[in-house]
Amino acid sequence: MTLAIRHGLPRDQRRAAAELYWQAFGGKLGRVLGPDRAALTYLERVMRQDHVFVALEDGHLVGLAGFKTAEGSFVGGTLEDLRAVYGRAGAVWRGVLLRLLGRDADRAPFLMDGVCVASHAQGRGIGSRLVEAICAEARRRGYAEVRLDVIDTNWRAKALYERLGFAAAGEDRIGPLRHIYGFHSAITMVRRITAGPGAEKVPTAGVA
Repeated sequence: MTLAIRHGLPRDQRRAAAELYWQAFGGKLGRVLGPDRAALTYLERVMRQDHVFVALEDGHLVGLAGFKTAEGSFVGGTLEDLRAVYGRAGAVWRGVLLRLLGRDADRAPFLMDGVCVASHAQGRGIGSRLVEAICAEARRRGYAEVRLDVIDTNWRAKALYERLGFAAAGEDRIGPLRHIYGFHSAITMVRRITAGPGAEKVPTAGVA
């Protein structure tokens, strides 16, 4: 089998990407974006194909890693997108909760926005390769660091990021939102990188 890491989401893999993303993050987002059918419809609608790296094995999607810049994010969406899937009333409260969860991430200059690897493909270094692809993209764009947020209950992911050169730089507690999202805080982790030759220099913001 041949594994390839590539920038961009092929159009014919959008549904598979939505399913993989939901399998990874549905436990956290289920009360906001659920039920499953609606969540998959929403994700497939809003995924931005140029803000993601994918792992393809013989043409099948086995992993992905999204990122966020000032230009947009892999999984973003607007109130109009929410309204199209959940209706007017459903869009309002979902929009508020999503905005509250993402308020700190909006300050990040280059944010890694979720790494997912299919269960049957885990343990083979695919997640590490996707993270390195994200860091290489940040370097190419002239950023000095890559930031990510990992929830306090996901110690396995935190250990992986530490092995890949990320260090904890802060922790944000989400207060009453913990009853909705199922975790208490998000740990901010940062990896410093060196911009490549000829890369466009992009100013960085402070880390919370």
